[in-house]
Amino acid sequence: MTYEELQDVACKDGIDVIERRFKSNNIKGLYCNGVVAVNKDIETQKEKSCVLAEEIGHDRTSSGDILDQTDIMNRKQEYRARFYGYNLKIGLTGLIRAYEAGCRNLYEMAEFLDATEEYLREAIQCYRSKYGICVAVDNYIIYFEPFAVMKFVAAE
Repeated sequence: MTYEELQDVACKDGIDVIERRFKSNNIKGLYCNGVVAVNKDIETQKEKSCVLAEEIGHDRTSSGDILDQTDIMNRKQEYRARFYGYNLKIGLTGLIRAYEAGCRNLYEMAEFLDATEEYLREAIQCYRSKYGICVAVDNYIIYFEPFAVMKFVAAE
């Protein structure tokens, strides 16, 4: 999903999305009470879309102040929000669509999915943590390490 498509998703869910400058460039996005703030200084729409996907994940999965990441419960909420964002922006079916579109490496897949390569790598690692070495989806097997997508061919 592009940044604009994710803005539409947020709007339909009653989430306001604003862009603003933060005092620190280390802050890429924040979510609080139905409002997502995305750092205006992020240079590409692609990276902004990755940030927005995670912040939508916070709306859907988090509660309370989770800024203190030394707290295990806050880290769990952060993980759930990121996982939600990965599924919203990439998803297992997105990996399959990229494969079907002829993408054969992470750079091409990231371009196709309108994501940064770093975000795609993080999503794949997250899927690896959840599903193990591989997962079957419809007529495909997605291997996470090393990464590959393969289509089942029915034997006749």
